[in-house]
Amino acid sequence: MSQDILTKVSEHLVFGGKQIRYEHSSNTLNCKMQFSVFLPAEAETAKVPAVYWLSGLTCNDENFSSKAGAQRIAAELGIALIIPDTSPRGEGVADDENAAYDFGLGAGFYVNATQAPFAKNYQMYDYILNELPQLVEAQLPLSDKRAISGHSMGGHGALVIGLRNTERYSSISAFSPICNPINAAWGIKALTGFLGEDKQQWQQYDASLLLTEAKTLLPILVDQGTADNFFPDQLRTETLITAAKQHEQADIEIRYQEGYDHSYYFISSFIESHLRFHAKHLKT
Repeated sequence: MSQDILTKVSEHLVFGGKQIRYEHSSNTLNCKMQFSVFLPAEAETAKVPAVYWLSGLTCNDENFSSKAGAQRIAAELGIALIIPDTSPRGEGVADDENAAYDFGLGAGFYVNATQAPFAKNYQMYDYILNELPQLVEAQLPLSDKRAISGHSMGGHGALVIGLRNTERYSSISAFSPICNPINAAWGIKALTGFLGEDKQQWQQYDASLLLTEAKTLLPILVDQGTADNFFPDQLRTETLITAAKQHEQADIEIRYQEGYDHSYYFISSFIESHLRFHAKHLKT
């Protein structure tokens, strides 16, 4: 399978648009990858902007597609949804030696790994930033207007990629993001495994540090449930709030949602406000 060929795996009509799953051979990740796309009806006649959604630990491209209920509002707003997998996969792709849920397959953490044996495949940062957008914008009816969003590990990825590449996106949002991975157990495990022991290398993937040091900022929206069983220890939302206070004039909103947990019930409850937030900035 050529790296520049998309093979359609499935297609469903939903809210007048199309929910499609594709497969391609990734040159960046050195394996075959699948990803999902929602194209609104407007994509039949014009190029549309897109929100890239990055999912969390243990997920693939189908969790958000089937659980978040995002297609209805995306169809109304005329925006596409691009939903990649959370890690490289397939025969020969390295995994955690104990098949743990929080490192390796299903847990790529959206970084560019430098440590063997993971460096061969785990280049998720470059895949999300470069290869996937170039591929879909060349072959699907998408404009070059992009926003980025995600949940948990994917919220970490959305914040990091968006903060480091403000020229590429119009806005950033996140649900329950891992805000300060260099000081959280999930992050320490992943960053050590993918990047080694040099903690200076870790800092490029820490949203709270990046926000603290940011000179240019995009609009940012973050939601965190107060009944989340990973809050605050793994997610460390308070560090992102502290960083945001250094940018009082910026368009940054970090909201605590009382009683909500870490699940897709939480995401489905607030995905409409996130998509409307992105649509406002994608169309300006």
